[in-house]
Amino acid sequence: MGSEDGSYRSSKNSKKPKYSRFTQQELPACKPILTPGLVIGILISLAIIFIPIGLLSFSASQNVVEVVDRYDEDCVPATSSKLGFIQDAQTNKTCIRTLIVPKKMKHPIFVYYQLDNFYQNHRRYVKSRSDHQLWSPKNEYMTKLCEPEAVDSNNEPIVPCGLVAWSLFNDTYAFSRNDNSLTVNKKNIAWTSDRTKKFGSNVYPKNFQSHGLIGGAKLNETIPLSEQEDLIVWMRTAALPSFRKLYGKIETDLEANDKITVVIENNYNTYAFDGRKKLVMSTVTWIGGKNDFLGRMYLTVGGASLFFALAFSLLYILKPRPLGDPTYLSWNRKPTL
Repeated sequence: MGSEDGSYRSSKNSKKPKYSRFTQQELPACKPILTPGLVIGILISLAIIFIPIGLLSFSASQNVVEVVDRYDEDCVPATSSKLGFIQDAQTNKTCIRTLIVPKKMKHPIFVYYQLDNFYQNHRRYVKSRSDHQLWSPKNEYMTKLCEPEAVDSNNEPIVPCGLVAWSLFNDTYAFSRNDNSLTVNKKNIAWTSDRTKKFGSNVYPKNFQSHGLIGGAKLNETIPLSEQEDLIVWMRTAALPSFRKLYGKIETDLEANDKITVVIENNYNTYAFDGRKKLVMSTVTWIGGKNDFLGRMYLTVGGASLFFALAFSLLYILKPRPLGDPTYLSWNRKPTL
């Protein structure tokens, strides 16, 4: 009796789980055997898919016509200090640049400004804004995160507040071709979701750039924030220190060897932090702007897959190895009772 009681007690206190096909991983499942033929077939399939996509992407990128002009150094007189020049409000900062179109550029031609060594992704900078204030006039006093650009000298809220808005890019560009002005369309350059969901149509600038150190562009206080598209584009902060932001669109074709005259107002201070400014004119294709990286990566993966497929094929032909009997695999065995 004692042994029976002990076995009953041990079985009752056992932590062994109930038998289940799920817990024992015995449910029906696909368990492929990676034979040489299967591996070589997968690699060849990857090569067949990736190489054509890479060629198409690379070709589309090469068809983009792009003109890039760095102007921050040339637009400062050689006899002047760069920092002193840009900080002097009385100095004429007009700069004239001439660009040559290398190939025919079909409209729309996108005009960007590019900044290098500007860290919009800095944590303190990114947090210095109030999205609640941008959306509703009821929230204009919600400026807690906007220091040091939260309130003016009269303790009145700044709208829009924060360092992001305060540092709004303020260089301007005027284009002409053969003494004929080229209009730059600045409508619909911001995301529709930003205009309709983040910036209120009844929120107007207030006390902006009106005291102390001026950071960048000023805003028209009679136009709601939802229509101030330069601001909306700027407020979508960049993830990398080199970035481009859309300035506008030229809605006319430019022919090869056209001479484009650009009158630049060189106002934005990038000299204090060794930043660089560039003007970019670019067409687009189905893949977007110029970006060779995507095509090169597809070609690299496809080429590597093809190389390994050929290498494995030669290895399998020259030094074949007999395959094991799959019936000996544990999931192919019949359970013994």
